[in-house]
This record gives sequence, structure tokens and C-alpha cells, in this order.
Amino acid sequence: MNYKNVRTVGTVLFLAALFGQPLRANQCTQSDAAGRWGFTLNGWLILPTGAVPAAAVGLAHIDVKGNVTGTEARNVGGGYADETLSGSLTINSDCTGSLTVNFSEGGQPVRTSVLSIVLDDDKKEIRMVQKSLALPNGSVLPVVITVEARRIATED
Repeated sequence: MNYKNVRTVGTVLFLAALFGQPLRANQCTQSDAAGRWGFTLNGWLILPTGAVPAAAVGLAHIDVKGNVTGTEARNVGGGYADETLSGSLTINSDCTGSLTVNFSEGGQPVRTSVLSIVLDDDKKEIRMVQKSLALPNGSVLPVVITVEARRIATED
């Protein structure tokens, strides 16, 4: 092998080492979201009578298969409630995904929310925007809601 070929091979190996690792670091798997998360929610429900503010805080646990469970304390238009939640999270390789969550108060279903998500900040934060909110009777309410979740602990 002559010097030109050695230099070409060396350059290719150097560039692969330099750029290959960051590309792999920016990929996500389902298990990257596993752990305990604290979250805040802010936004508006758009009702026929006008927009109503909504806010919430909560804790969620996500297992390595994407199953989600947790609790939420929420206030909508001045009405407070403690709720439980369960659902499923799907993570794509580009760190985007989808979250479907069912909320209950006292064991009674109150709504199902679907959110688009992105795993952010070196997989320590999930940013979300709500796509839909459906009531148990099938009615769909328009919403403008964002959610930010911070990792509290990773899955053991």
C-alpha cells in the first residue's frame, strides 16, 4: 500500500471516529425514557364559552417498555383535582415520539390526552405539546397545552 492510500484510509478512520460517536449519541431507544419524571403543564382549553386556563404538576414513572403511570394535581379554570394517570409512550430513533395518557379521578375516567414529544437535553428532559383531548363521552376539546418533564431518576 502506498503512502497516498494509507493517508486516505487514515483520514476516513479519523473522520469516522470524530463524527460517528456524536451521531450515535443523538439516537434514542424506548428504554432511554425509562425512569421517574416530574412535570409541569400549562395552557388553555378552548370551550364554546371561551378559553379556560389549565395548569398541572405531577410525577410519572415510565418503564423500559413505555408503560406510563403516575399522579397529577391539576387546576382548570379555578377547579382543582387530584388525578391518576396511565398510558403508553413510544420513542422513535430521532428522539421524537408519542404519548397517550388516560386520566382518572376517584377511579372514574375523565379524559384521554395524546401528545407529541421530544426527548431533549441529553435525554434528561421531555418536551411535549398536546395533540388532542377526548372526554369519556367521545367529545374532543381543542387545547393549546405544553408539558415539560425533567428526569428525577433512571429506571433500575
